[in-house]
Amino acid sequence: MAVKIRLRRMGQKKAPFYRVVVSDSRSPRDGKFIDEIGTYDPTVEPSAVKIDAEAAKKWLNNGAQPTETVAKLLKQAGIEK
Repeated sequence: MAVKIRLRRMGQKKAPFYRVVVSDSRSPRDGKFIDEIGTYDPTVEPSAVKIDAEAAKKWLNNGAQPTETVAKLLKQAGIEK
């Protein structure tokens, strides 16, 4: 099972809000997930990123692969593998 750390879209139309989740790579974008490790709100200035560093490191060490966007957010939050 390939585990990914990716964004799950929430919020209304034209007002996106994302949750950073750990999920099976085969599940749909907004489908079932294993763990929720943070949030990302691109609508405010500057963008609000809140990520649980402990949980993120745990999942990265267990082999979860972040998507490109999540990798940027993790770097911005100061979380390295």
